[in-house]
Amino acid sequence: MKHDFINKRWLYLFGVILILSLSGCRVTGGGVHIDWGNMPKETPHPEVQTKKGGPPPHAPAHGYRAKYCYQYYPSCGVYFDISRKVYFYFEGTKWSMSVSLPQNLYVKLGDYVSIEMDTDKPYTQYKKHKHKYPPGQFKKKK
Repeated sequence: MKHDFINKRWLYLFGVILILSLSGCRVTGGGVHIDWGNMPKETPHPEVQTKKGGPPPHAPAHGYRAKYCYQYYPSCGVYFDISRKVYFYFEGTKWSMSVSLPQNLYVKLGDYVSIEMDTDKPYTQYKKHKHKYPPGQFKKKK
């Protein structure tokens, strides 16, 4: 009789484990979920939705878009992004981005000009800056 009770308990435990293992996992509290297959997309929670509004990309923003602040070094054509703390410099045939400069550029930095732009790629306006700020002409001009 005791033997039957132990077998029933193991059978019950095996059944519970089997049911739990066959059920899908889905935890939505806290934003974590695991899906299998093609599940319908849910709408994001109101606190997660992206902000709408503002001018379209082709329209003047008048201060709405984020500004990027750079230090432009005319003597060697190097940009330094103040907020991201990275340098942009011309290397070979392309522009490079790095947290440090090659030694040959670092020693010739000299004076810089502070520039605000609407882009995270300052080198797209390099020809304009090279013409506007020739080496040795400006010192920390905004």
